[in-house]
Amino acid sequence: MKDVIIIGGGPCGLSAAIECGKQGLSSVIIEKYNVVQSIYLYPTNMQFFSTAALLEIGDIPFSTPNDKPYRYEALAYYRKVAAHYNLEISLYEEAYEIRPLEEEGFRVSSKNRTGETVYYEGKNVVVATGYFDHPNYLGIPGEQLDKVTHYFREAHPYTKTKVTIIGGSNSAVDAAMELARVDAEIDMVYRGHSISEHIKPWVRPLFEGLVSKGRIKLHLGSRVTEILEDRVIVTPNEGVDFELPNDFVLAMTGFRPDRKLLTSVGVSMSDDLDKPLYNSETMESSVPGIYVAGVIASGRNANEVFIESGRWHGRLIAEHIKDKMGS
Repeated sequence: MKDVIIIGGGPCGLSAAIECGKQGLSSVIIEKYNVVQSIYLYPTNMQFFSTAALLEIGDIPFSTPNDKPYRYEALAYYRKVAAHYNLEISLYEEAYEIRPLEEEGFRVSSKNRTGETVYYEGKNVVVATGYFDHPNYLGIPGEQLDKVTHYFREAHPYTKTKVTIIGGSNSAVDAAMELARVDAEIDMVYRGHSISEHIKPWVRPLFEGLVSKGRIKLHLGSRVTEILEDRVIVTPNEGVDFELPNDFVLAMTGFRPDRKLLTSVGVSMSDDLDKPLYNSETMESSVPGIYVAGVIASGRNANEVFIESGRWHGRLIAEHIKDKMGS
């Protein structure tokens, strides 16, 4: 039996394992895909908003020649940190259930790559599953078509094509900027009356310049209400519907955490924001021995928690578990 089972191998899950090790606690990480899968899913050429120092975990320096690191640098950094601490990680296993044991602790059930069920037993469980697996779907006709994706990786496949981008946040703006570089014909549809106020400050003037030159056609105060094979239907807040011919749709509508693991073991949720109830000083949930770390601790607004803040959750958890075991 491990002292701690950690579900999720993102930066916050890795940090939790490192902090447990510093407290002399045994741990294992169960990761559905590869280490820091969420960062792997970022656009290939993405540059972080944060500085490298704000992404560090385990007291390992994040060295970069850039003011703000790029995705590929972060992938290398977190691999290095996991190797440095020799973390025990079960990759490509999906944890699907947490059950309390009769006497003490919990059993976590997972499926490995071959479909076999694997069981882990631990005195405590940390759920650090992130949110990138679960896009916010629009719930409109045609969203299931092959031309639609909620993940933008790189611009090259969209060269000389007509692309509709749904959204007005950093991810949507970054995608539009990349697509402009490969001569895609870009329509950007956003329900707000202006793009997000949180757009990276060094990107906003470049984006607005492309809009003013007609390289990006911006349709504000509008929603895509249907997706067809060769076009989309757009409904403005005021006025009549219109069509946009296109080849591809990038639905940059954000993501949400999945609560099933927490609810399966009885963790209580708040009524308003579907947020797990937990002690912010220890990160322990309403079920003793079950902890949350990273974005899973947020409500419907997943932007409440970032790597910069979630990386400290592991230290609170490890110290609390050590105190409990010592008492």
